Amino acid sequence: MRGADEQPGAMFSYVSLEQRVPQDHPLRAIRRITDRALERLSPRFGALYVNFGRPSIPPEKLLRALLLQALYTIRSERQLMEQLDYNLLFRWFVGLSMDDAVWAPTTFTKNRDRLLDGDIAAAFFEAIRLHADTERLLSHEHFTVDGTLLEAWASHKSFKPRDTPPDPPAPGGNAGVDFRGERRTNATHQSTTDPDARLYKKGVGRPAQLAYAGHLLMENRSGLIVDARVTPADGYGERDAAVLMTEAVPGGRITVGMDKGYDYPEFVTALRQMAVTPHVAQNTTHRRSAIDGRTTRHAGYPISQRKRKLVEQAFGWMKTIGGLRKLRHRGGPLVTWIFTFSAAVYNIVRLRRLLAATA
Repeated sequence: MRGADEQPGAMFSYVSLEQRVPQDHPLRAIRRITDRALERLSPRFGALYVNFGRPSIPPEKLLRALLLQALYTIRSERQLMEQLDYNLLFRWFVGLSMDDAVWAPTTFTKNRDRLLDGDIAAAFFEAIRLHADTERLLSHEHFTVDGTLLEAWASHKSFKPRDTPPDPPAPGGNAGVDFRGERRTNATHQSTTDPDARLYKKGVGRPAQLAYAGHLLMENRSGLIVDARVTPADGYGERDAAVLMTEAVPGGRITVGMDKGYDYPEFVTALRQMAVTPHVAQNTTHRRSAIDGRTTRHAGYPISQRKRKLVEQAFGWMKTIGGLRKLRHRGGPLVTWIFTFSAAVYNIVRLRRLLAATA
């Protein structure tokens, strides 16, 4: 018997959001990990707000919504609010009932900026890292460090001479700019859209772009990120960030795997003075490598070289799924906040699988 195509407008629903979400849905495990981290951050949230006035968006719901934005590659806060309005799974994860009103996009971004002032992304990242550490999933001796370019939300047209009055607006919404033959450097030019971005190219024959440099320190046991930094894209940030991140690792001697871009004598010497064994890939193209048999003869060296491929998976996820291939935010502090938060979300995704495997 054919069913009737009836479309009744029911006023009430007797099925709760909790019942609608399958028990084996991946977001259930992700929410348990997230809620444990947010519970640890509750005292820090309290210090960001006053005890009077109109209630704002609860920071726990704000962070859960931002986590959904990264997990489902939602390109803007406006689209995120639209999804929250009709997606029951998203409402359940954030903690909204079916009848709760959704926030305005501008209200959402303004409340997110308050979390920026409190450096909540770094605290959230640390809470997730501590969760992995208590589950004995982290190595405290063997690490990998690497960096990548993060394309800034700024065009070449915005890269103009410093201390020069802006040109009068040209007719039309998108006037052409001809800078062919003009020598443009970071010392003489600056982006008017994102002044913190730097013009940089990765090598000869590669296009120059306005960008930041993102850096990750990953432990080698489970492939989890233990530190994340953002520096100006100036060609020196990778080695500087590597020194800072390895310096912050507590304990005794450690090993750090790196690619050929870190094979510089001064850098390798600095790491050895810090009781860090540099498992750097040898760069022997028209030069002599700073890594010799003292390092390569040990069995741990090839293992570090195999393990360092895992950090590329983290960069790939953060750019493809997390939406960092082309930044949507401007300014060094906000880019650092988003990059650190995306690293925390990647750890949550990986932690869900690791905890399920050890259960």
